[in-house]
Amino acid sequence: TAGVRYKYCSKRFSICLIVRVINSTRSYRGSAPELPAARVRGTFLDFFRKEHGHLLVPSSPVRPRGDPSLLFVNAGMNQFKPILLGTADPRSEMASYRRVTNSQKCVRAGGKHNDLEDVGRDLTHHTFFEMLGNWSFGDYFKEEACRMAWSLLTEHYGIPADRLYVSYFAGDAASGLPADEETRQIWLDIGVPPRRLLPFGLKENFWEMGDSGPCGPCTEIHYDHIGGRDAATLVNTDSPDVVEIWNLVFMQYNREVDQSLLLLPQFSVDTGMGLERLVNILQGKRSNYDTDLFTPLLHAIHQISRVRPYSGRTGAADVGKVDMAYRVVADHIRTLSVCIADGIHPGISFRAKVDRLAHKPLSVGSAVNFPFFLHEHNKVIINPFSSKSSNSFKTLMSVCVTASASVAWSLHRDLGFPLDLVDLMLEERGVQVDRQELDRLITESHKVASEVRSDVRAPVMLDVLSLAELQRLGVPHTDDGLKYQYRLEQGRYVFPACHATVLALYDGQTLVSEVSGGQCCGVILDQTCFYSEQGGQSHDQGYFTRDGLQEVVLAGGYVIHQVTAADSLKTGDQVQLHLDQVHRLSCMVKHTATHILNFALRKVLGSSVQQRGSHVAADRLRFDFSVKGSLSVSQLQQVERCVNDIISANQIVHSQVLPLQRARSIRGLRTVDEVYPDPVRLVSVGVPVSELLDNQTDTQTSVELCCGTHLLQTGAIEDLVIVSERQQVKGISRIIAVTGQEATRVSIIKSLSTVSVSSNPAGLWNEIRDNKNRAETSFKSNFFSVSIFNLSVSVLYFDVRVVLRLERWGRFCCRKWTLCQSGCQTPPPPVLTLPNVLPRRSESSLM
Repeated sequence: TAGVRYKYCSKRFSICLIVRVINSTRSYRGSAPELPAARVRGTFLDFFRKEHGHLLVPSSPVRPRGDPSLLFVNAGMNQFKPILLGTADPRSEMASYRRVTNSQKCVRAGGKHNDLEDVGRDLTHHTFFEMLGNWSFGDYFKEEACRMAWSLLTEHYGIPADRLYVSYFAGDAASGLPADEETRQIWLDIGVPPRRLLPFGLKENFWEMGDSGPCGPCTEIHYDHIGGRDAATLVNTDSPDVVEIWNLVFMQYNREVDQSLLLLPQFSVDTGMGLERLVNILQGKRSNYDTDLFTPLLHAIHQISRVRPYSGRTGAADVGKVDMAYRVVADHIRTLSVCIADGIHPGISFRAKVDRLAHKPLSVGSAVNFPFFLHEHNKVIINPFSSKSSNSFKTLMSVCVTASASVAWSLHRDLGFPLDLVDLMLEERGVQVDRQELDRLITESHKVASEVRSDVRAPVMLDVLSLAELQRLGVPHTDDGLKYQYRLEQGRYVFPACHATVLALYDGQTLVSEVSGGQCCGVILDQTCFYSEQGGQSHDQGYFTRDGLQEVVLAGGYVIHQVTAADSLKTGDQVQLHLDQVHRLSCMVKHTATHILNFALRKVLGSSVQQRGSHVAADRLRFDFSVKGSLSVSQLQQVERCVNDIISANQIVHSQVLPLQRARSIRGLRTVDEVYPDPVRLVSVGVPVSELLDNQTDTQTSVELCCGTHLLQTGAIEDLVIVSERQQVKGISRIIAVTGQEATRVSIIKSLSTVSVSSNPAGLWNEIRDNKNRAETSFKSNFFSVSIFNLSVSVLYFDVRVVLRLERWGRFCCRKWTLCQSGCQTPPPPVLTLPNVLPRRSESSLM
C-alpha cells in the first residue's frame, strides 16, 4: 500500500533530490525552444527598463517583510505596499520610486490566493511562479500602461493581435461605481475591435488589496490558444483554451472602513503577468509543463524514478494519476526549494504553510511508486519538519475509510494539517467529510479567535488618505531626533525634556481638529522624544502633561502617539512629554545586549550564523538565528562568556548616521533582509565608526545598521544569562535571554539546581536555610504571579518546592545524626545531589 511504501522509504532518506535534479538538467538535451524562458524574462525587463525608463528592482524573498497578513509573497505588488499605503520611510530609496519593473518570486499555497488544490489536476496552476510586472507610482496611468502592454505583446513578442481579447470594468450600480469607459476608449484607440473588448463586473475586473485600502478597476488581456475563431464567450470561463495572461490594475480609489470609496490623491498602476503562462504561449505549448521551465525537471524525475515518461494527460485519461503525480512533484520541488533558499522553514508560524507543500508530493509520489522522491528529498525538505509532523503524516496515511468532520478538524487543529490537504487525502480514499459540520467547527474556532483579538486594542494607524491630507496641509514630518539625545552623568542616564505642539489629531478614520475627554486618538506633534516601535524594539511608554501615552507608531515620517485624552485636546495645544525612563533604559539594555549576542554567536559558531529575527522588550530579549545542527551546553556557555566579557569591559557604544552605500562598505557589517533608509544609522560596540570606515579587514566587533536606542557603555547591562535555547525549525534556533537583576535571579536558580550535601550534616541546616532565603528573596515580589522574566508560575512553584524538599531532607538528616550520636548504628546519610531545577534545553523552554 501507499502507506507501507512511505514507511519503507522514509527510513532510507539520504541524498538531496534538488542536487540530482540540477545535475540531470545540465545533461538533458531536449529540443531547444524558439524563445527560451530566460529570454522571455529578459525581453520583458529590458522593454520597460531600457525603452520606458523603469527602475529594475530585484525580487523580494517569498517570505513577507513585516506583513503578518500574508502567508507568502503572492504578487509583485507586495513589496511595494508601503508606497501604496503611504507608509514608506521618506528617507528610503523606495520612497523615490516612480516607474518600476521586476520579476517577482511568488508562492500561492494558502490564504486568499491558494492554488494548492489545483496543482497537478490541470496544466496551468502552480504553487510557485514568477510574476512579471511594471508599476507606476504617481507617474503614468491608464493610457501609457495599456499602450506599453499592447506594444510588448504584439510587436516585441510577436503574438498575433487577433488572438488577444481584452476585458474592462463594466461598473457596479450597487457600489456606485461607473463603468471604466476611459479604459475602453483607450483600447479602441489602440486598435482592439469592439467584439474583442468585453465588459465584466466587480469579481473579474475590480481589484482590492483587502477589506479596506487602495483599490481600483483593472483591465485584463486574454489569449486564445486555438485562434481563427470568435472566442469572446470563453473569456473568464476557466476554459483552458482562452487564458488570462496580463492584468493591469489602476488604483484610483481607497476603500474606507465603512466600505465607502474615495478617490486617492495619487493614482498608481500595478500590472502582473505570469512568466510560466507567457512562456507557454511563446513556445507554442498548451501546457506550462511542456515548456523549458519544467521539461528538464520532469525528465530528471523520470530518469531517477524509472516510472513511465510524462505524457501530459489529465482527468480520466491519466490512468493511475501518474502524470498528475509528475506535475505535483515537479511543482512542489520548485516551491520548496525557493522557500528554503529564502529562509522559510516549517515552524510555529510557517509549519502548516510549508508542511502542506511537502506532504502532498509525498502522498502522490508514494501512490505512483516514486520512492526516489521519498528517499532523496528527506534531508533537505523533510528533516526540517518536526518528528511530530512525520508521525502526523503516518497517521493521515493510515486513515480509515470513514471519517467525521471532527476527525478532519482534529487533523487540522491538533496535528497541523491544512484542511485542503485533508480533503484531498480523504477524497482519494473515497471518504466524504460532512462539510456543514466542518464549517460549523471552523466558524466556532474563528469566533473564539476573534473574541481573543477583540480584547487587544489595535494601534491607531493613519490610512493613505489621511497621510496624503497631512502632506497637502503642509504638516511637517515629526522630528524625533530627541530620542537619541540622552547622556551619562555620574553613572546615570539623563533624558532630555520635550515640549511639543499638537499639529494633527486622528480619530481612527479621519483627521480632526479636536477630541473630547475619554476619546482614544492618535496625536501628531512637531517633535517627540518617544521611540516608535521599529527594528524589533518595543515602543516607548510615558505621558503627556495631562494624558497617558499608550502606544507610539511611525507612519510615512509621522510619529503617531496613541493616547486617551483626559480632557479635550485640539490642534495647536502645547504639551509636555514625560518619558518612562525605566522602560526606555530596560529596552536600551536589551537592545545593546542583542547586538553583542549576535556577535558572540558568530564568534563561537562561525560566520555562517545569520540573524533571522529578534524582539527587544523591557523584560527580555529574543533572538532567532540560522545554525547548522543543535547547540551544545558548552557552546551556549561560551556564548554567554563572550557576551559577559564585553559587558565587563564596559566598552563604549558608538553610533553615527552615514550614507547607506558608505555604510555597506564596512567589512563585517551585519544586516537583515529589510529596506533601509538613506542615510542610515550605524551602531558599533567598542570601535569608533571612523576607524571602521578606514579598516579594510573584517571587523572583530559588533557592527550593525540599526535605528534603535542603545546604551552608551556596555557595563550597564551588568550580566546576561541565556534562559532558553531551542530549535524553532530545522536550522533555525531561538534564544531567550535576560539581563541585569533578572539574570541574577536566573543565576540563583542555576546555583540551587546543583546543591550537594556532604555525609556530615554539621552546618547543613544553615546552608539549606541560606539557600531557601535566597530563593524566597528572589521570588518574594512575584511568587504568586508570573515572573518578570516570564518563567511560568508552575516552574516557580517547582523550584521553591525543591528547596522546601531539601529543607525537609536536611531536618531528617539532622535527626538521624542525633540518633547516631546517641549510639544508633544507622550509617550517616549518603551524598545528595539535586537534579537540575531548570528543564533540559532539549526538552522544553522556560519562555
